Amino acid sequence: MVFADSGERYLPDTVQQAVKILILGDFGVGKTTLIGSVSEIEPLRTEETMTQASVGVDDLDGLQHKTTTTVAMDFGRITISPRTALYLFGAPGQQRFWNLWAGLSKGAVGALVLIDTRRLEGSFDVLNQLELQTDMPFAVAVNHFPDTYAHSEQELREALDLLPHTPIVNCDARDRASSLDALITLVAYVSHLLVPQETTS
Repeated sequence: MVFADSGERYLPDTVQQAVKILILGDFGVGKTTLIGSVSEIEPLRTEETMTQASVGVDDLDGLQHKTTTTVAMDFGRITISPRTALYLFGAPGQQRFWNLWAGLSKGAVGALVLIDTRRLEGSFDVLNQLELQTDMPFAVAVNHFPDTYAHSEQELREALDLLPHTPIVNCDARDRASSLDALITLVAYVSHLLVPQETTS
């Protein structure tokens, strides 16, 4: 695995493949944090301070200390091999911003969906919307918070109505290595789907 140094502005000359990845998840699940933890360039953020106008609109249950929210997108880049770089596009999680997803998803090969097990209903809604808007493959990353309750993989699959082959990984969005592992899981899954499978006659 080869990483560009933090703050590297230009791609290495060896990079021949740029892969667009969508980062999705419910409001406050850690999308901006994950992109910031892995990006080798200064991330582009479109965060705004939350005001009284969001009261009754954004569900702050369990997020009482959250003071900002993404209103358009986050953007970052990570070089995962001498030949391949990932471009990460983080989409806002609130329902009123779901109309942005169609534009952001164009050209993306897959999505990493962050979930917070303390707020599974919102994560279910995000997954449902993703499947309604696109047919892109996705992996689920469980972002662990200090008070996260540990669910079994089977419990999560049932709660989120996931297919057996959909990857589920655990991560800490604040940790570069953990976040990178989640992204690599998605890339490996997408690559597997794109390679024609051998059939027996």
